[in-house]
Amino acid sequence: MPIHPTAIIDKQAHVPPSCDIGPNVVIEGPVKLGENVKIYPNAYLSGWTEIGDRVQIHPGAVVGHLPQDFHFGGERSYCKIGAGTIIREFASIHRGTQPESWTILGKNCFILGYAHIGHNCELGNGVKLYNCGALAGHVTVGENSIVGGYGLVHQFARIGEYVMIGGGTRITKDIPPFMKALHESKCVGYNSIGLRRAGKFSKEEIDEARLAYRILYHTDKPFRSAVEEFAGQAKTATGKRVLEFVNGASKLGIAGGRRSAADVDENGGDED
Repeated sequence: MPIHPTAIIDKQAHVPPSCDIGPNVVIEGPVKLGENVKIYPNAYLSGWTEIGDRVQIHPGAVVGHLPQDFHFGGERSYCKIGAGTIIREFASIHRGTQPESWTILGKNCFILGYAHIGHNCELGNGVKLYNCGALAGHVTVGENSIVGGYGLVHQFARIGEYVMIGGGTRITKDIPPFMKALHESKCVGYNSIGLRRAGKFSKEEIDEARLAYRILYHTDKPFRSAVEEFAGQAKTATGKRVLEFVNGASKLGIAGGRRSAADVDENGGDED
């Protein structure tokens, strides 16, 4: 595959012959590309960045550049992009800010145009970040979760796996696995469609994700009392994962949600 003559590639970089490097691409520093990577015109890669096999980086994207953090002191830190990930136009992904720390994207992620992934974020396999979505530093996103367009996620937030975050949502609290979130960090249902489409969850597991939502968010009990109630009923892997998440260490706390069935009906209903 070709390397365009206008591309600028640092002597420290590792670029296999199978890679396709477009016009005016800049690769600065010890960037390491996997096999069959395609980099479109005007993209910029820098630092101690590892790009997995078959990754696509589209025009104007910035990957592995200095973190947007006033505390960054210029020390060595890293960025890793998993195999098969697609990074679309003008997206930005910054490396870690603390010495020897990482920003990590899993395999087969899809990062759409103008999206931003801040320093020290960790995204699981199959995560989708839609247009203009932004993850502040130290955010974690579980596998196969979706952050809708213009969604904003506060630093240190945790988003569980198979979560659906609607467009324009502002996340300032942790979102448990298998849930849907809208508005201001509000859980509004469980991600029934996402779980069914995944093809890996049994009916019992999906039903228990629904039960978790109902017990945790359709109650007048304090949240921790609701967690204790659900703990007495959780039997499947999905239920146990929800419990593991809500009982895990959190810097922001767990998101709230709708408190009654009337709230669901008033807002269009997403229980099925």
